[in-house]
Amino acid sequence: MREPNQHWLDCAQRWLSAGEHNFVLTLHDDDYPEPLRQIAQAPPLLFGLGNRALLNRCQLAIVGSRNPTVQGKAHASEFATELVRRGWVVTSGLAIGIDAAAHQGALAFGDSTIAVLGCGIDHIYPRRNLNLAERIIQQQGMILSEFAPGIKPLAQYFPRRNRIISGLSKGVLVVEAALKSGSLITARYALEQGREVFAIPGSIHSPMVKGCHYLIQQGAKLVESVDDILAELPSVGLAIAEKPEKSNIQRLATDSLLDSVDYEVTTIDVVAERSALSIEQVTATLLEYELRGLVASVPGGYVKLRG
Repeated sequence: MREPNQHWLDCAQRWLSAGEHNFVLTLHDDDYPEPLRQIAQAPPLLFGLGNRALLNRCQLAIVGSRNPTVQGKAHASEFATELVRRGWVVTSGLAIGIDAAAHQGALAFGDSTIAVLGCGIDHIYPRRNLNLAERIIQQQGMILSEFAPGIKPLAQYFPRRNRIISGLSKGVLVVEAALKSGSLITARYALEQGREVFAIPGSIHSPMVKGCHYLIQQGAKLVESVDDILAELPSVGLAIAEKPEKSNIQRLATDSLLDSVDYEVTTIDVVAERSALSIEQVTATLLEYELRGLVASVPGGYVKLRG
């Protein structure tokens, strides 16, 4: 029998004593999440920071590229916000790109997001998402890891992390993934664990969605809205929170101009031609729309984020 690593035990004990929201769960604890307990190679220990009650609420994982398009980040954020509005917890991996956008979208509505790490619970990785991790804790979300405090991030740990993301969730939504994306590892774990797999399609010319199209060809459900996801999970009845009313400013958006911007890159000249407005009017109005989150400025023009 192997001797326990005393250094890790000491680090874990110091970390556990350092904060009132730090906790450890074992497979034998009553509030260890049951869906995760049932997977192959369930983690024997879970180190958590934050709102542990989230572990036993209905979760939907959102994963995807670390280098997404503007539209991909918008999709991740919007789907996450709507899922939280409908009572779900959004689970992801705190990576840059789609993961971060999903956490941010969840935080925009409430307190329902879990970030699963591929390193010790005391190492926020990547460091550029340290502020996001702090927001998650401040807004009653949770950070989770099977790795003891003191364990640094290594490449081989992240596939292990992915099985936890899918294992906690009722299903996995893949947003913008290349064919060799780690998100496909998460999707494979989801299938092995009997979870639903969903994917958002994109342009056939974009390498950023080849992984999503592959998953759809293999039987993942193509989704265009949260309703498409929830239709596959009819047994999960959740209360819908009151959706904030659109601001008067947003309701007054010039429809003809907004309709002139595509979800692909659209030049200002094309927007002006379609909307029959001057370049000056288009430029000024698009700036307002960008501040409201309706469009985004990208190299070559603008893309629509929502209508």
